[in-house]
Amino acid sequence: MAKINFGGTVETVVTRKEFSLKRAQRALKKEVVAIIGYGVQGPAQALNMKDNGIKVIIGQSKAFPKDWARAVKDGWVPGKTLFEIEEAVERGTIIQMLVADAAMKVVWKIVKPRLTAGKALYFSHGFGYVYNQLTGVKPPADVDVILVAPKGSGTSVRRNFLSGVGINSSFAVAQNATGCALERVLAVGIGIGSGYLFPTTFEHEVTSDLVGERGVLMGALAGIMEAQYDVLRANGHSPSEAFNETVEELTQSLIRLVDENGMDWMYCNCSATAQRGALDWKPKFKKATLPVFKALYQAVKSQKEARRVMKSCGRPDYKKQLDKELAQIHESEMWRAGTAVRTLRPHEKARMNAATATGVKGRKGN
Repeated sequence: MAKINFGGTVETVVTRKEFSLKRAQRALKKEVVAIIGYGVQGPAQALNMKDNGIKVIIGQSKAFPKDWARAVKDGWVPGKTLFEIEEAVERGTIIQMLVADAAMKVVWKIVKPRLTAGKALYFSHGFGYVYNQLTGVKPPADVDVILVAPKGSGTSVRRNFLSGVGINSSFAVAQNATGCALERVLAVGIGIGSGYLFPTTFEHEVTSDLVGERGVLMGALAGIMEAQYDVLRANGHSPSEAFNETVEELTQSLIRLVDENGMDWMYCNCSATAQRGALDWKPKFKKATLPVFKALYQAVKSQKEARRVMKSCGRPDYKKQLDKELAQIHESEMWRAGTAVRTLRPHEKARMNAATATGVKGRKGN
């Protein structure tokens, strides 16, 4: 394991240098990894491990025909590598619970009786295990309980793998019944294509994950974008201008600079006017949002958010309600403007290529 200084705090992480793919393949040579659920994370982790030479099977209920059909389309063969959940759990030695949190309670009743001694129960999110009073997930003492949580969606896990860069993941061991839980969890973490692995606990993972999703990663991001867009539109700016200054420039330019070398690097590559404004207004936004984040953290820590997830997502009409809420976002002027902007991107690239060929360079004014 490598010791890395993260902003003054030294952490121990695991990279592919310390735990190579060959070592992971050796560690998993006699294992059968059973992916339970072929929805969001399942396809990416399964395909990545398969491509890395690890024996993988899929457990997916035919009661969800779209997920079953997707598995077949991805090359999993019914009766050979694709099974109903019951049979997959019986055949597998590492059981990866990659079903939706709200479905955990139902699926656990199928999985638990088939968890024989020595198997490993794997999660990519601490929700089911930590909130066991809501989900019923209480593993027997004679199995390993491990976690690898990629810091990205299933789509990103697969895309990053195919591009050769991987995606960072956290890992944890909650039960070490066999004495090999750490080796197993690191092997699977490398097997799914993690860029590097950092240690956590199930409790810390689920808390930080729920806060992050509701905060900067999704909820806060969407809310701030909508607020800025609405103010610009209310003051006479066109949909195209409002969307480009709110979303397009962030996603297509600035966030990539943050990714490369950090927020200060992005500031350094913007105009002096942009720098000054950002530095002056950043504290105001922090002051305004800090109380919201504190309230969010407490809502997660008190399990209020977990109870809401189980109650809301477990309703028979949830999918219908979800589609309605997502449609409201999709049909809003802001995101309809976004659809129009995205259709113009290839034309813009063609225009810029043509301009470059004739010696004309595009420039963003200060």
